[in-house]
Amino acid sequence: MQEGPRPDSLGDMDFEIIGELSDVETIAVNLSIREHADLKARYGGQRRRKLKGIASVRLPNGHVRQAEIH
Repeated sequence: MQEGPRPDSLGDMDFEIIGELSDVETIAVNLSIREHADLKARYGGQRRRKLKGIASVRLPNGHVRQAEIH
């Protein structure tokens, strides 16, 4: 099976994370992660955590903003 580009892949981000993440928290663990089966098939069975945090991001127009990153 040949894989095509995924809309949620890192190559499709329209911003650049600059600096460190802050206020990081876990929002999902293992089976509650929607992409769990895909992650397991690609990278093996490991404990997965989906995180979110606040970061400074640079937008395509050059502006820098604070954003919640998942």
